[in-house]
Amino acid sequence: MSASKTQVMLVDDHAMLRHGMAMLINLESDMEVVAETGDGVEALSRLKAGLHPDIVLMDVSLKTLSGFEVIKSLHALISALPVLVVSMHDEAVYAQRALRAGARGYVMKQEPGEVLVAAIREVLAGNIYLSKQMHDRLLKRVATGNAEPEPLINTLTPSEFEVLNLIGSGHSSQEIATLLSRSIKTIETHRFNIRSKLNLKDGADLIRYAAQWTSEDR
Repeated sequence: MSASKTQVMLVDDHAMLRHGMAMLINLESDMEVVAETGDGVEALSRLKAGLHPDIVLMDVSLKTLSGFEVIKSLHALISALPVLVVSMHDEAVYAQRALRAGARGYVMKQEPGEVLVAAIREVLAGNIYLSKQMHDRLLKRVATGNAEPEPLINTLTPSEFEVLNLIGSGHSSQEIATLLSRSIKTIETHRFNIRSKLNLKDGADLIRYAAQWTSEDR
């Protein structure tokens, strides 16, 4: 491992995609992947154990904690560590939420490899990376006073969004309560609020919606 190279950590529960990104990054003469994991809890444990990469590339849909929660916890450990989100989810819906969580950029997985590398370099330079389309969209929103209507899913709080993802991954309310260290009453309140905000008629409708939403990144 060369100290002169930018050290990259990958957090993505798709092993093949993660390994593909590692191969791409390792082809760069000044970058190397020093750690890979498919789980947010493991990623945080490795950072607590002393791992200190220069940048973290992270998906937003992980097996336990969502990428958004991991980003927040990561910054509590190492405040200056930049995070670049790499996801299949629609940038138009997820990018702002990722930035609010503390990420420094957002790249969709279908982009060419050179775009990913360029995004890494942009974030390492201290800048925020978004696609030109998303950048223009945000500027337009500011210029027009947020005239463009937001998707309903953007009305969810971070906690509600986390619960929605876990419902979509097949977890029961009791399992979610255990995973998030919250009471079952709190989780049920989140479920009710999600249904209300997304105009879902009942629990079965919520489960169908959550499963479809989560599967977009699988």
